[in-house]
Amino acid sequence: MLFSSTVFLFVFLPIVLLVYFVLPRIFRNAWLLVSSLVFYAWGEPRFVLVMFLSIIINYVFALIVDANRNKKTKIKWIMAAMLVANLGLLCFFKYSNFFVDNINLLFNTNITIPLIPLPLGISFFTFQGISYVVDVYRKDGALQRNPLNMATYKTLFPQLIAGPIVRYQTVSHQITDRKETLEKFAYGTKRFIIGLGKKMFLANNCGWVADQIFAQNPHDMSIGLAWIGIIAYSLQIYFDFSGYSDMAIGLGKMFGFDFLENFNYPYISKSVTEFWRRWHISLGTWFRDYLYIPLGGNRISPLRTYINLFIVWFATGFWHGASWTFIAWGIYYGILIMLEKAFLGDILRKLPNAIQHIYATFLVVIGWVFFRSETFSYAFDYIKTMFGLNHTVVWDSNAAYYFVEYGVLIGLAIIGATPLLKIFADKIMIQSESSFAVRIFGRNIGLTGYYLLVLGISIICVVSNTFNPFIYFRF
Repeated sequence: MLFSSTVFLFVFLPIVLLVYFVLPRIFRNAWLLVSSLVFYAWGEPRFVLVMFLSIIINYVFALIVDANRNKKTKIKWIMAAMLVANLGLLCFFKYSNFFVDNINLLFNTNITIPLIPLPLGISFFTFQGISYVVDVYRKDGALQRNPLNMATYKTLFPQLIAGPIVRYQTVSHQITDRKETLEKFAYGTKRFIIGLGKKMFLANNCGWVADQIFAQNPHDMSIGLAWIGIIAYSLQIYFDFSGYSDMAIGLGKMFGFDFLENFNYPYISKSVTEFWRRWHISLGTWFRDYLYIPLGGNRISPLRTYINLFIVWFATGFWHGASWTFIAWGIYYGILIMLEKAFLGDILRKLPNAIQHIYATFLVVIGWVFFRSETFSYAFDYIKTMFGLNHTVVWDSNAAYYFVEYGVLIGLAIIGATPLLKIFADKIMIQSESSFAVRIFGRNIGLTGYYLLVLGISIICVVSNTFNPFIYFRF
């Protein structure tokens, strides 16, 4: 079930909210669990069993860890077994066909296995389960002995399919002791509307442009068309995923949960390192706290630090998908971040801010080519076209068409990907000469109209659009 579907907006969510707030508090977690399982099972009911298996694995391991935490040798084996169980489940469903295909290619064998379908959100709820057990081991979160509450945490539908990765330590107390308030509900509603608008108006339209251009042969594109295509995709993936995160955070607020932010205007970054502090924050901090730091982080020799960075970024790319293009994309960022850490960061900081922004944005956009392409050959051909190395023209009628028809949309999306609108609105409020009461009244009227307009446009798009899932659903 999609957040941006008529079934969710007009049937599922109203019913879940109504029943949730009518029920006594003691039954609310049970209702959330049932609702979340229905949400997950809507499109793929058989994979609910995979979800239950993941819940049982981590619930049992957390109990064992808590009982044996003082037995140093034994606890290491227990934690290793927990990782094998979780990652084994993930690898079976997500990477089995990838491994077999590469073994056949490497050893010229003919091993065949059935095509294994990928359960929605398995990358997210697997990492969530690992963080739960590790947090219990580190005493960063209290052991959850109630299996119902544990299942509620793991299946909570706002973040179940595509994140953000809600770590147990951030919501452990909220599972049993949270407060739903009118203020939280109002904020959650507004945040959900903004996310829905990002998805339906900006992401979907930019995505249509990107899909049309990436469906063409790079050798047949002009340089201008190739740049329009990758800029459109860069905006699509940002508004698609940040829009989903906004909706997830907003839904969490409605039910009294406080999820951490997942995006912070990444396209205003002045380095690749900064970009990854602002993009998909929950994934970046997960790898930092559960992989990079346990490997030694930067507290060891420079060589080991760079090795650790390579491991983390290889894993980041591989997490995103069972494809060498994703792995190359992760290694690409790993190399850039290693260079910035070694010497490039010091050089960048001496340059004007505008140059730093251009540097970071340019490299990020190039990276998205690998992320979007199905094969290396397509990615390299596309990049060659972007830089005029395929002997194509600079501009043609096709590029002119997309520029004229969608230039305003792309321009609005670029502005929306920066904090310019927020800064502008804040300055207007500060510089206003009217009385405080008038400012507040005018602001509230204006904001209400704004949210209603965004909601209205989004609903029109939801009703009229064809099926268009979120990009990160496939991860």
